[in-house]
Amino acid sequence: MDLGQWSGKAVETATAWTDANQRVLRELVDFSAATAREGVRLYAELQQKALEALRVESVEKALELLEGQAQTFVRSAERMQLSAEQAGKSIHETCTTAVAKIKDLYAQV
Repeated sequence: MDLGQWSGKAVETATAWTDANQRVLRELVDFSAATAREGVRLYAELQQKALEALRVESVEKALELLEGQAQTFVRSAERMQLSAEQAGKSIHETCTTAVAKIKDLYAQV
């Protein structure tokens, strides 16, 4: 293999890693945005529950509102977990694809 072929392989390798890095970065940005949206949603729901709590006239109703807040936290955590799992799966697939491309590229040597 001559120098031109080696430099061609190096460029293809760098391109594969650059593409993978861009996809991973995009996933991380999307996950960060989803996390921020979820934080805003959670804050809004908790604020609404807090306002409802100010109007409560009985202990029973107060306990129901507290249970509702706990359920809000659980739903929020579940949505965050799902987003994290999806981002992790996509990042894993991206890296697996990049490694496979590079292996194929150098298998041709």
